[in-house]
Amino acid sequence: MADLKEFAEQLVNLTVKEVNELATILKDEYGIEPAAAAVAVAGPAGGGDDAAEEQTEFDVILKAAGASKLAVVKLVKELTGAGLKDAKELVDNAPSPIKEGIAKDEAEAIKSQLEEAGAEVELK
Repeated sequence: MADLKEFAEQLVNLTVKEVNELATILKDEYGIEPAAAAVAVAGPAGGGDDAAEEQTEFDVILKAAGASKLAVVKLVKELTGAGLKDAKELVDNAPSPIKEGIAKDEAEAIKSQLEEAGAEVELK
């Protein structure tokens, strides 16, 4: 039982970069989608009395696609589960929400992925 608590502690304390790496490993090696992994990792991080004062739900807003529009469209398609046409419309109509009402860790992970692809992203 102590090992499980120790493991849970490690999951809760992962950085955004580590969450992204974990999501990649889970997807590539076990077929688990990254968004589901980020939610599972981000879930236990919330809670406490401070939660009422802090923002707990975030929206990921794509401000601009940047130079690598195709890479951003592909990533938006993967992140949202939308079809290629819908993902392209989201990118073309920027600023547009990519994900709404999600946990801070997941929002930061998505923002990081989109910025790595060359997009301008904002969290609200």
